[in-house]
Amino acid sequence: MNQINPKKLLKSKWTAINPVNKEKHFIVSKVTFDQDLITACHLEAVMTKRVLTIDWKELKDDERWIHGWK
Repeated sequence: MNQINPKKLLKSKWTAINPVNKEKHFIVSKVTFDQDLITACHLEAVMTKRVLTIDWKELKDDERWIHGWK
């Protein structure tokens, strides 16, 4: 399980374990808050600039995401 500090989530880098459309490397481009709770984060693919909106807790799944670019 990946350890994530919600305060340092913005601009963090992630690698997809199973890339889709050759999109392997992502950067957190935006974090959406509701009061002090994170509701979603926006991952931008480095290669294609496509944006995915996911629940930030999905990044804890080490079978789908690796922290940093590998």
